[in-house]
Amino acid sequence: MRAVLCKELGGPETLVVEDVPSPPLGAGQVRMDIHAAGLNFADSLVIQGKYQERQEPPFTPGMEISGVVTEIGDGVDHLAVGNKAIAMCGVGGYAEEIVTDADWVLPVPDHVDMVQAAGFPVAYGTSHLALEHRAHLKEGEVLLVLGASGGVGLTAVEIGKAMGATVIAAASSPEKLDVARQYGADYGIDYTKEDIRDRVKELTGGADVVYDPVGGDAFQQALRSINWEGRIIIIGFASGTIQQVPSNYILLKNCSVMGALWGAYRRRDPATMRKSMDTLIQWFADGKLKPHSSHQLPLEKAGEALQLLIDRKSTGKVVLTTGRG
Repeated sequence: MRAVLCKELGGPETLVVEDVPSPPLGAGQVRMDIHAAGLNFADSLVIQGKYQERQEPPFTPGMEISGVVTEIGDGVDHLAVGNKAIAMCGVGGYAEEIVTDADWVLPVPDHVDMVQAAGFPVAYGTSHLALEHRAHLKEGEVLLVLGASGGVGLTAVEIGKAMGATVIAAASSPEKLDVARQYGADYGIDYTKEDIRDRVKELTGGADVVYDPVGGDAFQQALRSINWEGRIIIIGFASGTIQQVPSNYILLKNCSVMGALWGAYRRRDPATMRKSMDTLIQWFADGKLKPHSSHQLPLEKAGEALQLLIDRKSTGKVVLTTGRG
């Protein structure tokens, strides 16, 4: 099978595609033909050795995939050969085939689009768990989403609307804000030209919940826009700057700053992650969620695809396709 390999830690330009042996199947595992793989900003950190969970080369990156189950190991009873499914595999997704832990392979209805499904688990899983489980977003509250047209930001816009919030999208261009509006944003802020705090105050008087995958100066501005007893959720640091949190402001607003590291729930609280994913898959199957992918590239262009994420030239998800769908 063909697979993308990280043979040495570095940038996307170091990735290569080679033929590798198919992995053996063990108990509690399934083999899948991969139709598509979703890319995540975290993948760019993994290949540089900068992610929380370090991988030693050589390895195949890729945290999430869609495809068809082709073989089942002993002890697996919730899947059948021929099932369309998504998998949260952690690594190994940029390939034509994978053997992975069956507990994190979830069947999806036959009518689901496989490219959309490939970019579904991490981004939607992150946003739903952050907004529902961590921030307890309530109907009628104001949600401010930073990086609102990106992979996770756009899902936060969509899920926030599904949960009944008024959503303010903040992004770096009018075109990106147009995408966010298509997915339900009530208002838009171009933070290359407008002050986040001033515009939020003007639009709604303040934000009850801030969803922040960006960090840096955008975080500082958003924190100043938060309402009394508001919540700000840190998802990541796409700006490249890890901000220092002014604790005096947290005290004055009696607000909460919290993290939402979605992947950690797989190990620490799998029941909460599974419950969230069950909800999301049902919404997806019912057509309530419509995953957006601005770029689909073949496996051979994995480096180019990952660079699109790093350069913030994509909206929604970037997806690799294998030609097996």
